Amino acid sequence: MNSTFFYKQPKTLLNKGTGFLTDYTHSLNPYTGCSFACSYCYVRQMPVSLFRGQEWGTWVDIKTGAAALLAKELQRAKAKGPVSIFMSSSTDPYQPVEYREQVTRSLLEVMVEHPPDFLLVQTRSPLVTRDLDLLLCLGERVRVSMTVETDLEEIRKQFSPQAPPIAARLRALKELAVAGVPTQATIAPVLPSSEAFPALLRPLVGRVCIDDFYMGDGSGGKRTKKNGIPALFAELGLEAWAEPDAYLLVYERLRRVFAEDELYVSQKGFAP
Repeated sequence: MNSTFFYKQPKTLLNKGTGFLTDYTHSLNPYTGCSFACSYCYVRQMPVSLFRGQEWGTWVDIKTGAAALLAKELQRAKAKGPVSIFMSSSTDPYQPVEYREQVTRSLLEVMVEHPPDFLLVQTRSPLVTRDLDLLLCLGERVRVSMTVETDLEEIRKQFSPQAPPIAARLRALKELAVAGVPTQATIAPVLPSSEAFPALLRPLVGRVCIDDFYMGDGSGGKRTKKNGIPALFAELGLEAWAEPDAYLLVYERLRRVFAEDELYVSQKGFAP
């Protein structure tokens, strides 16, 4: 699937943290749209996608002048009190176009100059390792949250064929950890995985967040249903994994190799 790119001048970049992100003062999206086009993405059923009239994943808006705008907004926000930022809530800050455009990198440069109290970088892309220099400048103020929904590559290909391979994400987590960047693995949404999954994550991270469609899509699973995900599970003969309690199986497996205080469920795992 090829994406068409548009250049847009945003009026604002920092959005108030609401709903699932009430633990943050702001959310920040360097792009609108996402060419990873994951089948289960809840943004598919949000106005930003529905009103576009084009299939999710086929278009991406590149925000021009983003760094200069963020510098102004961030200084203004910091003058009012503590600032915590979730990047990103409705796009991947390290989707393929970032290789070329470097909007996310330019925003990190601003945040190194005017550090927020906390920044969570949510991605599924190994490209995040390119910005190790900037992430290290932020020290304990940053956490990179790498989405690893499963350890099974054939499952990844069924649900998010445009997204980076699982092995590449695990290598990125290792590189971040070795460099000393605070990280977590985020199993969100929970997809079918093997019993070996927790042991695979254990050497790489000391923190795991687990979330599913029912807790994490912002509508109790309604958006996921509209995206046809339960039907896809059924098609693959994996109906049990579409049940609301499926995440507990993965949680119990994780508990065998991780301590209780290293495991987080849904919103708590994304909090600062």
